[in-house]
Amino acid sequence: MATAYQHNIYIDESCHLENDIHPLMCIGYTKIASKDYVLYKNELKKIKLKFKAPTEIKWNKLSNNRLPFYKAIIDFFFENNIEFRAILVKNKAQLDHSKFNRGDHNSFYYTLVFLLLRNPWVNYLENPHKVVLDIKDTRGKERLTKLDKRLNEEYRQKYNRDSPFNFFQHIRSDENEFLQLADFFIGAITYKARGLHLLATSSQVKKDIVAYLEQKSGYQLDDGTAPFEEKFNIFDFQIQTQNKQ
Repeated sequence: MATAYQHNIYIDESCHLENDIHPLMCIGYTKIASKDYVLYKNELKKIKLKFKAPTEIKWNKLSNNRLPFYKAIIDFFFENNIEFRAILVKNKAQLDHSKFNRGDHNSFYYTLVFLLLRNPWVNYLENPHKVVLDIKDTRGKERLTKLDKRLNEEYRQKYNRDSPFNFFQHIRSDENEFLQLADFFIGAITYKARGLHLLATSSQVKKDIVAYLEQKSGYQLDDGTAPFEEKFNIFDFQIQTQNKQ
């Protein structure tokens, strides 16, 4: 039976908390055709079984002796019809939430979700899309409702039609391989952007993953890509410093 949605989009984030010690944050998604969901999910599980890998792929829990497994996951992404897009915010300390985000850092998080989805070069199809986000807080349902409303308002104003993103859901990352894949790529991007690969104490397996991902994608992970890049897209979002009045 045909699915009602043309694409599934799985969103995760890193360093998104307002008062953590990190100067940057990153949010991104993996995107697949809905018809490929079962096939790709099973193929990823086969790769995990082949390498006797743990159930969940998580950037903060990588193992030094599993580099061949991580490379196999990256190869699978580039060999199949899966897309990745991320927004990298390099100087989040410059965010003025009182002026732009109703005094709420979490509102900026959902603004990024909105910007992530509404890239006309990448998400330009009119057919319905399903959006799945990693569970963030107890107000998730309320914020997803607001995100849905904002997307519809934007699309009606600019394109005279409803938003193609018309289904939103929160789940835990351990329940879904594609959320884990988003976490994996986002982790690599923030690792490079924070300069952790340059430290004497840096993780060799993480450095190897960063290098391999840059080789396969053709891009430096701490730089932006062309806005119309569809396979592996990074938007370098740099906040301009404002003069105090």
